[in-house]
Amino acid sequence: MPAEYRRRASLGLNLTPLIDIVLLLLVFFMLTAHFVEERALDVDLPQAQAGAAGQDVPQAEIVIGADGRLQVNDRPVAPEELEATLRRILHAPGPKSVRLRADRQSQLEPAVQAMDAARRAGARSLDIVTRRP
Repeated sequence: MPAEYRRRASLGLNLTPLIDIVLLLLVFFMLTAHFVEERALDVDLPQAQAGAAGQDVPQAEIVIGADGRLQVNDRPVAPEELEATLRRILHAPGPKSVRLRADRQSQLEPAVQAMDAARRAGARSLDIVTRRP
């Protein structure tokens, strides 16, 4: 009987090498992963008590820094080139929506100019991003 018991016990699948390989692959991918650095402006968003959560992904995102610098989709843009840049981006098929993120310390004029440029460029919707209290 001891020989028969040994035979049944050795028929099981040994998962230890498989678990070792999976853990090694996990460590490999964690060490070689390329983490994306955000090149966006540091923007302190204003607060809003009520608002809707954005569901669609905009084609263009305009960021206005506290010093008035503009970025469209994480690329610096001069104010006089904003409309042309938005027109190029909104020309592609898609939802034709623009999201505006402005620092709470920024002046109102760059935000109004950005909204005006987005409308002239063909944006069908314009969302202003705020943070929840």
